[in-house]
Amino acid sequence: KQKRDLHQAILDYLEQNEFDDAAEAFRRESHTEPAPSSSSGMLVKKWTSVLRQQKKILELENQLTLMQSELASGSGARKKQNKDCIPRPPAIHTLKAHKGNITSVKFHPIFSYNGIFSSIVTASEDATIKIWDFETGEYETTLRGHTNSVQSVAFDHSGNILASSSADLHIKLWNFSSSSKECMKTLKGHEHNVSCVIFSPGGDHLYSCSRDKSIKKWDVNTGYCTQTITGHDDWVRKVIINDEGTMLATCSSDQTLRTWNVTNGQPLGVFREHTHVVECIAFSPPNIVPLTPEAEKNKKKNQNSGVYIASGSRDKSIRIWETATQQCIFMLDGHDNWVREVIFHPNGKHLMSVSDDKSVRIWDLQERRCIKIFSEAHGHFVAYLCGF
Repeated sequence: KQKRDLHQAILDYLEQNEFDDAAEAFRRESHTEPAPSSSSGMLVKKWTSVLRQQKKILELENQLTLMQSELASGSGARKKQNKDCIPRPPAIHTLKAHKGNITSVKFHPIFSYNGIFSSIVTASEDATIKIWDFETGEYETTLRGHTNSVQSVAFDHSGNILASSSADLHIKLWNFSSSSKECMKTLKGHEHNVSCVIFSPGGDHLYSCSRDKSIKKWDVNTGYCTQTITGHDDWVRKVIINDEGTMLATCSSDQTLRTWNVTNGQPLGVFREHTHVVECIAFSPPNIVPLTPEAEKNKKKNQNSGVYIASGSRDKSIRIWETATQQCIFMLDGHDNWVREVIFHPNGKHLMSVSDDKSVRIWDLQERRCIKIFSEAHGHFVAYLCGF
C-alpha cells in the first residue's frame, strides 16, 4: 500500500506540473492509476513535512549539545563571556507587546531552566507581566491577575517563584516552575501602591515597600506579613537587600536613603544630601574597587574594600555612599533628567544608569567619570535597567 501511495503521489506531481510525457511513461511502466482528487498535492505536502521535521531535529540536537556542554562545565548558572565586558549598541532584541509603559525587567536567574533557555520577565502599567525567550527575544506568554499597574517583579534565588507588586495594593507569588505559571498566593496588607518587592537571599522571605510609607516582611510559605518597618516620611520607592541578607536599604520621596537591620527592623542609618525624590538604589558587589583611601589600605591587607550604596534621584544626580560612615563620598553628574535606575557592574569597576533623558550611561568608579553614553537608547524615558 505504501508503494502504491508513493507511486500515485509521484504521478500526481508529474501531472500537476504538466510533465505529460514523463507522467505517461511512469504510469505505463509502474502500472499506476491516478489517485483520488482528495489526495492531490500529497508529495509536496509530505516533502514539506520532512523538511520541517529535519529542522526541528537540528534545533533539538543543538539544544542537547548546549546542555551537555553546560553540564560538563558543572554549572547551570548564567554564563558570563567576559566579566569586564560592558554593553554596546546596537540592541540584540527589541521586545514589543505591552500596551503601557514598562516598569520592571528581570532575567531568570538560571541560564537553562527545565531544559528550556532562560526567560526575561517584564512588568507594565497595562497590569500584565510578560515572559520572553532570552535567546530569540520572542514573546512567550502573559501572566494576568493584577487589576492595576504592575510596579515590580523579582525572582527567588532558585527561579521557581516570581513575585510581583502592583498599584492594586497586592503582591502575587507565581509558580514559575509550572507550565501554566499560575498564581500561588496573593499577599494583602499594604494600604497604597506597592512599589517594589525583593526576596531574601535564601528565598524564605519577601520584602516590599509602598506609597503607604512602610516596608513589610512576608513569610513566603504562609503568605503572612511577619514585620512592618516604618520611618520614612513619604512614599518608599525601592527596597534592596545585601548579599549576606543582613541589611536592607530603602529610598523615598522624602529625599532620603535609609538602612535597616534585617533581624529586628531597627534603623541603621539615614543618608541625606539629595534635593529631590530618590528613585533608585543599589548595593555594591563584594569585589568593588576601593573608593576611599581607607578602602585602598584595606585592599592591600587583603581586606574588604567596604560596602557602598549608589543612589539616583530626580535631582539628576547619582551619589555613592559609604555605609560604614553614612557619608556621600562622591557624586556623578551628567544626566539631563531624572535618574531612574542604577546598577553596579559585576566587575566592581563600573556603574550603569538610565534616565528620563533617554540615555544609558556607564561610569568608571575609580576615575569618577562617565566613560560611555548611549544617547537616545529609547524613544522615550528609560525607566528601568537590569543586569545578570
